[in-house]
Amino acid sequence: MHVALATAAAAAGRDLDEPLLVEALRRAGAYPEVVAWHDAAVDWGRYDRVVLRSTWDYADRRAEFLAWTESVARRTRLLNPPEIVRANTDKHYLAGLDWVGVPTVPTEFAAPGEPLELPREGSFVVKPAVSNGSRDTMRCAQSDRDVAAALAAKLHGQDRTVMVQPFIDSVDERGETAMVHLGGRWSHAIGKDPILSEGTEPSDGLFAEETLTPRTPSDAEVAVASAALDALDASDLVYARVDLVAGEDGAPLVLEVELTEPSLFLREAPGAADRLARAILTS
Repeated sequence: MHVALATAAAAAGRDLDEPLLVEALRRAGAYPEVVAWHDAAVDWGRYDRVVLRSTWDYADRRAEFLAWTESVARRTRLLNPPEIVRANTDKHYLAGLDWVGVPTVPTEFAAPGEPLELPREGSFVVKPAVSNGSRDTMRCAQSDRDVAAALAAKLHGQDRTVMVQPFIDSVDERGETAMVHLGGRWSHAIGKDPILSEGTEPSDGLFAEETLTPRTPSDAEVAVASAALDALDASDLVYARVDLVAGEDGAPLVLEVELTEPSLFLREAPGAADRLARAILTS
């Protein structure tokens, strides 16, 4: 089976999952290739599977990226499928999760031309609704309100919807818990140390560096992650990642659900690369 791992040219050599997955696919008898999604010379129909991996530049060209996913899916099997990608690349899905009762970090959205209400107490986070890798994301104190408003105005000027979330205090102590599902089953959990500091200029790089440690999730974290995937019709995908934080009462809240091009932390989870390879080949 010929498998294309779709990447971005700017991500070359930076996806730490990539070499492990390539080797796992080879062990499973497949023929993997790493291919830039925006390479117009590629014949995507020659592959039996095209797997979205480090396509980390999509946020700057989402319409083009979505059109590409639809085109590829007409010629071969795209993982994850385009309807999932379309819904997941705009963080308005968080409002849908909240609507159906999945515990979620409170989120407000403001499209260009709409007023933006910043929280009147506590720290908060401002970022675009279409974003990844903590790009154009800023953690703000109340003293940073003018800076936050300027970032929002910049994003609105780029015709981008802005989202605002309260900063969850537990993140400074415990970080986030990334719940990774492979082949429709929970595979492993990773603790991610906080990467946002108050008042720090938003990153414009491809992604922000993270400090990672394996973590044993609680039963509540397993349940909330599963509930989020069920609500998004994403429980049987080849890969999925749900990022959780602890609320004031310690109960888990969904911060993000990553179904498009998430890092899956295969280095930190022995056997995970082989599980992912099997899921790809049997999908």
